[in-house]
Amino acid sequence: MHRQRPVISGRPIDGDLDLQAHRDLVEGFSGQCVTELMSGQLHEMCELASVLSTDRLDSVDPPYRWTVRQVFAHLVDAERIFGDRMLRVAAGDRTDLPSWDQDAYANARFGLGNFGQLVTELGHLRQANLLLLRRLAPKAWDQRGNVGGSPMTVRGLAWVCAAHMDHHFKIVRQRCDVASPNDESKAGDF
Repeated sequence: MHRQRPVISGRPIDGDLDLQAHRDLVEGFSGQCVTELMSGQLHEMCELASVLSTDRLDSVDPPYRWTVRQVFAHLVDAERIFGDRMLRVAAGDRTDLPSWDQDAYANARFGLGNFGQLVTELGHLRQANLLLLRRLAPKAWDQRGNVGGSPMTVRGLAWVCAAHMDHHFKIVRQRCDVASPNDESKAGDF
């Protein structure tokens, strides 16, 4: 019997993620192909952004520390940083990549601006990261680098990137009382 080769962008395997926090984040995110999931998040992002009321974008709802606008700005920053990390690790760059202070970026409040522009920028960055991942040679997915002192593969980075966005979308949905696109209860009777 011929065994089919596993999907290169499939779920992380032993050695892809060193930090337990990353493994926990990815563990709570279902799916089998990270590029398909990341692509689907483009639609989810637009759908979520389109139903958020403008009066909720700049309020802080305890216990949260950031506004919804800051959360989207954080996702923009994170997507950009994940893209750089995936590129560098895939290329075999052995430079120890530093961690980043997400609070410093959020507190700087630079470039928050128009919410629609943030969503557009996030969409473009996600599309760029997907183009990068789709052109990688299969062996590049297994390239390993150090990020914040922890070894990670490109596969691991891609899964953390997708799971990170999913994590924040869930929080925004909960804060703003917006149903998930996967929530069967929103179908309603017609």
